[in-house]
Amino acid sequence: MGVTARQNIKSGSPLEPIIGFSRAVRVGQHIAIGGTAPIGTDGTCVGVGDVSAQTRRCFEIIETALNAAGGRLEDVTRTRILLTRIADWQVVAKIHGEKFAAIRPVTTVVAVTGFVDPDWLIEIEVDAIVAA
Repeated sequence: MGVTARQNIKSGSPLEPIIGFSRAVRVGQHIAIGGTAPIGTDGTCVGVGDVSAQTRRCFEIIETALNAAGGRLEDVTRTRILLTRIADWQVVAKIHGEKFAAIRPVTTVVAVTGFVDPDWLIEIEVDAIVAA
C-alpha cells in the first residue's frame, strides 16, 4: 500500500506557528479546514461586533485555503458553524445559503462560550472531497 502525500496549507494567521496547526490539510481526495476565525491580513479581528462581516471574512479565508489545496466550494461536504451568540444564526445562515444553496453540504450550527480572541463571534470549519 502506497503512502498518500499530505499537503499542509497556511493562511498566515499569527496563531498557526504558536498553536502548531495548518489552516487546511489535504490527504488524497480529502481536505479538512479547521476552525476559521475572522482574522484580517494584519492579524486583527475583522468586523468587531459585526457577525455578517466576520462570516464573510471566514468564507474568504476558507475559499482561499480550499483553492490552495486544489478544491473549490462545490467540493464541500460538511460545514460547522460555531457562534458565541446563537441569536446570530439567521444572519450567518443567510450568508451560508448564498455560498451553498446549490451545493447543500451537511452542516451543524452550535453555540460556544468563547474563542481565543473575545472579539471573534464566529468560527467555521469545512470538510471537502475533491474528484479523483
